[in-house]
Amino acid sequence: MAAILARKSLHTLRARQIAVSGQALQGSNQYALKSSAHLYSTQKEDEEREELAKEISKDWSSGNINYPFEKGPLSSHFRGEHALRRYHTGEERCIACKLCEAICPAQAITIEAEEREDGSRRTTRYDIDMTKCIYCGFCQEACPVDAIVEGPNFEFTTETHEELLYDKEKLLDNGDRWETEIAENLRSESLYR
Repeated sequence: MAAILARKSLHTLRARQIAVSGQALQGSNQYALKSSAHLYSTQKEDEEREELAKEISKDWSSGNINYPFEKGPLSSHFRGEHALRRYHTGEERCIACKLCEAICPAQAITIEAEEREDGSRRTTRYDIDMTKCIYCGFCQEACPVDAIVEGPNFEFTTETHEELLYDKEKLLDNGDRWETEIAENLRSESLYR
């Protein structure tokens, strides 16, 4: 995407330079040339734009990366593999409100809960059928305690269907593995939530 934007901006700059040089050939009046050049932009602004376009496209200039050894940048809004998060004390965040289960348009989430001795509710079963999931992010938005999130991992291919039926332990393991990236992404999005 960055390479396309860089090419478009370079194309626009070149078209502008051709238009300005074409006007210079047609009119000999120096004043008319200066006023038409400033109508678009100054030479310095053009150089700055071209430098910015080169900076944007430098990582993507070849259009190819050596995947899986090199990976492209991911947005903090990226919705990948699901994860259940824990508090810093190690206790799971999910309070079994079942809002994620209710809002899931694909009905991919199944939750069962019990009340604990201290009166709080926690899940005994939290399953996600990843083959049904459409990665809409509604479960993440509905969760009042940021327990269920869609993390930055997009490399979770499997050989069997059963491996894509995530249970609570698998989701908690994902949360433990990706907690630093998930917390950073949630922090960067906090102004927009």
